[in-house]
Amino acid sequence: MPNFKKYNYNQDAMVVANFETQIQPGAFEFTLHHLIDNHIDLAAFHDKYTNEHGGRSAYDPALLLKIILFAYSRGITSSRDIQWQCENDIIFKALSCDSVPHFTSIASFVSLYPDTIEAVFEQVLLVCDQQGLLDNELFAIDGCNMSSNASKEHSGTFASFPAY
Repeated sequence: MPNFKKYNYNQDAMVVANFETQIQPGAFEFTLHHLIDNHIDLAAFHDKYTNEHGGRSAYDPALLLKIILFAYSRGITSSRDIQWQCENDIIFKALSCDSVPHFTSIASFVSLYPDTIEAVFEQVLLVCDQQGLLDNELFAIDGCNMSSNASKEHSGTFASFPAY
């Protein structure tokens, strides 16, 4: 019997990571990070913050936008899932500087600024498309729910779709 090194996935490890080096040039997250830090006007997000004379520090809207828009680009829309990603995914950790906003903070931010966030996301996607970073993937950002009257027996099966 071969003699293999033992390994165990059920263990903790301390890993030193420089978050800035995790965000590689040419990747969507790099462009998102760069655009939000340098080109997107975030003044519209600052209007509702009234803690300049005391109270608990708030998460910077730039940080929240980065993790929310990156999550949306991956199809993650649940605030609980975004929080989980910030705890466990290295790119989310890098974008959030290892902070883990509570899911209620994420949900509150999204519900306070839905139109503003959508406008920023559109700007980011347009720049990414111009830079050739999207590879013609589908992005749906309207969240529109439409009723349907199709039944299972009339809608067909995956096998019945024509192959292209």
